[in-house]
Amino acid sequence: MEILIRASQFILSLSFLIVLHELGHFIPAKLFKTKVEKFYLFFDYKFSLFKKKIGETTYGIGWIPLGGYVKIAGMIDESMDKEQMKEEPKPWEFRSKPAWQRLIIMLGGVTVNFILGIVIYIFLMYGYGEKFLPNDSVKDGVWVTDSLAMDLGLKTGDKIITIDGKKIDRFGQIPLELINGNQYSIERNGQVVTSEIPTDFISKLVDRGKNAGPFITPRYPFVIKALAKDSINGSADIKPKDQITAINNTPIRYYDQAKPLLQTLKGQDITLTIKRGEETKSIPAKVSNSGNIGVVWTPVSMETLEKLGYYSLASKTYTFAEAIPAGTNKAWTTLTNYIKQMKKIVNPSTGAYKGLGGFKSIMDIFPVSWSWQSFWGITAFLSIMLGFMNLLPIPALDGGHVVFTLWEMITGKKPSDKFLEYAQIVGFVLLLSLLLFANGNDIFRAFK
Repeated sequence: MEILIRASQFILSLSFLIVLHELGHFIPAKLFKTKVEKFYLFFDYKFSLFKKKIGETTYGIGWIPLGGYVKIAGMIDESMDKEQMKEEPKPWEFRSKPAWQRLIIMLGGVTVNFILGIVIYIFLMYGYGEKFLPNDSVKDGVWVTDSLAMDLGLKTGDKIITIDGKKIDRFGQIPLELINGNQYSIERNGQVVTSEIPTDFISKLVDRGKNAGPFITPRYPFVIKALAKDSINGSADIKPKDQITAINNTPIRYYDQAKPLLQTLKGQDITLTIKRGEETKSIPAKVSNSGNIGVVWTPVSMETLEKLGYYSLASKTYTFAEAIPAGTNKAWTTLTNYIKQMKKIVNPSTGAYKGLGGFKSIMDIFPVSWSWQSFWGITAFLSIMLGFMNLLPIPALDGGHVVFTLWEMITGKKPSDKFLEYAQIVGFVLLLSLLLFANGNDIFRAFK
């Protein structure tokens, strides 16, 4: 069921983005009286799931869910219609239009992608606002839960101040900023320490596997989920949701403080101070020879942590007028972060290429339960990502056509149809290789 919900969100989001992207080409083409022969969601090699001709355009749904396209007469595109290109140019064909009109037609798709991303973020800010954990609220520093963070030079209790000189305002920004960054500064024992982020940090992050969990989190209290099976304290007065606040009168504010203390008390009888609702009580307990008390710990929600007085969450609401700059800024931040990630990916020394994912990776971004807030947030991100990807100067992408058109406008020399044909083939091979590599990564990680 979870897979079905994720797949449904993925297909709906992808279809929505494809249709609007292609409309970005279709509408200016029609405005400039350019014939559009096909408008397709997904590719229709050999046959279509659905098609209907209205006027001069055939609208349809293909069976290969790798994107979509509009077939514009007189344009060398995915269709590779060589026969049409051998004929004399017709007034309604793309190749007969002025360069500025062709440029607008080609930029239409990515323009829609970027505008759509901004609009969605604006309405998300207006409709839901924002709720987050301020970094300043994490007064006792982070909890380092993984050797990856230790390799970075981080320790439990460190307060992360800046990454690449940028002050971190929201705790949730830290993982992504570390991935995109090159240097970070922390406060440790009252002193500021600056360290470099290892070049292969992303490679190590990917190698941890998909189920590794976060490598850095806020610090949590010691709240008990349940007694472990065959617990050494099975007969003790310990109940789920109890919070351990002291061990042998040594205060325990955070779970990470308990483990080293228990290691010094192996095999001993101890006294646990617990908080149960509004009541605080002392309970006799035992420590095993391996240094544990036979309970299962559970992290609690941020809302619960706020009620317990550990952190103060920040909430922001926006009027529609306020949501416009907030949503625009969110879209810009999303784009710049994505560009930073792409720079890491094309640098082989980072190993970030190993994290490149295909359709399964994109589908896995969606939550396992339906949430319209998450759906539209992810759709906005994907829209901006598709806009950027389509602007890359690769033949077969919009950016490739834009480069050739700009060359024509600057030099006055139009590339030959034969050159454009070969460029389209090269671009298609590059894209197919990238597609196979990204989806191959998905398959490799699934069996890792």
